[in-house]
Amino acid sequence: MAINDELEQYLERLAGVLGHADRRTGLKDYCRGLMLPIKRKSVEPLAASIGPLHVQAKHQSLHHFVAKSSWSDSAVLREVRAVVEPVLGLERECYWIIDDTGIPKQGKHSVGVTRQYCGQLGKTENCQVAVSLSLASDVGSLPIQWRLYLPEDWTADRPRCAAAGVPDEVVFATKIEIALAQVKQAQDDGVPAGIVLADPAYGDSAGFRDKLSAMGISYAVGIRSATSVWAPGTAPLPPEPTIGLGRPSKNLRRAPGHMPVSVKALALSLPAEAYQTVAWREGTNETLRSRFAAVWVRTAHQDYWRSTLRPPEWLLIEWPEGDAAPLKYFLATAPADTALAQLVYVTKMRWRIERDYRELKQEFGLGQYEGRNWRGLHHHATLCIAAYAFLLHQRLTHGSKKNAARPQAPALPKDYRPRGSGASTTARTGFDQHASLHNRRAYRPTTSAMSVLRIG
Repeated sequence: MAINDELEQYLERLAGVLGHADRRTGLKDYCRGLMLPIKRKSVEPLAASIGPLHVQAKHQSLHHFVAKSSWSDSAVLREVRAVVEPVLGLERECYWIIDDTGIPKQGKHSVGVTRQYCGQLGKTENCQVAVSLSLASDVGSLPIQWRLYLPEDWTADRPRCAAAGVPDEVVFATKIEIALAQVKQAQDDGVPAGIVLADPAYGDSAGFRDKLSAMGISYAVGIRSATSVWAPGTAPLPPEPTIGLGRPSKNLRRAPGHMPVSVKALALSLPAEAYQTVAWREGTNETLRSRFAAVWVRTAHQDYWRSTLRPPEWLLIEWPEGDAAPLKYFLATAPADTALAQLVYVTKMRWRIERDYRELKQEFGLGQYEGRNWRGLHHHATLCIAAYAFLLHQRLTHGSKKNAARPQAPALPKDYRPRGSGASTTARTGFDQHASLHNRRAYRPTTSAMSVLRIG
């Protein structure tokens, strides 16, 4: 089957969950537009590229479809997952990657915008932040849930939320609470069970780890250097013996000279031979390797309020050769006989989410939606993921090259000028936009994009 026919079949399948037949054209046009090799992928450039002879009419129809039409993001993403899941090879290995991504924004009216840490810029800046759950294997990965984080200064201002179209039922939830809800939803949806991977923003929370364990989910998550653990051969003391007629003590306890240690202190105390050089995958230019040590420990967070010992788990320490101190720490609920190389391989699999977001932003316009409302932002993100998923599916099934699976953009009329240019055509009112961020300086040197269709 030709790629164009496969794309039509794929989009027709997604359109089947939209609820109304008149939404099919909007979904197909929007997804095709996101795959085009055009620089900007907000609504107007998409309209100009898809319908160059009827730009204004196409702009209005796409804007209505993405910003106002009440189709379900969850239903579309479930259908996207159903298409891609069979080709990911999840029977070999399966991971659920939790992460959040920042989208720089100017102004203060776009939903969820506030001054907060933005990973894309590497600093606190005006931005939106969304939490996602990705399904991953050794051959590919894909976000299957995506939700905007609303800071408390937003959720406390209901008129502001109403103006941005935030549903009444959306109240403040931390990023960790959003992530756990996404994990629970994935379980309810029957997503193949996977090991949860997350960075220290999530993994350092004992509550987060405890809830994953209570849900029967294994994890391999980053933690911070101050996280406390009981070193091998140590553990909390048993409850203090009862004297007299008082109520028996039930909680574990600590004592002077019998205390947990930080993972950094434990790492520094290990002998040099505890660290081994391990390679985990082939990078763009060289094999990626570093020094690691693995220690069987029990975490110590508030265990003096517990009556039973926490189960043991692996502490993985990364200390690159030549560095003055360890670089990273991870906790993993893997079996006691797990090999060091396997622990390293699993924890490092989180790199796939970084690749996904680089592709989604650079090639599919994830951060380029110019509307301000809740529905439009989530619809745009869903359609970006849907477009990305098709090209991922093509790579995994046919080994397609990047441009072979993409639609080609029709030529624009010679007299077409994008809105906002000096020679712009008549302004179209009623469509919210933000100024371009093209002149914003990146927090690190730009690297070449890694195509989602690259093999190997």
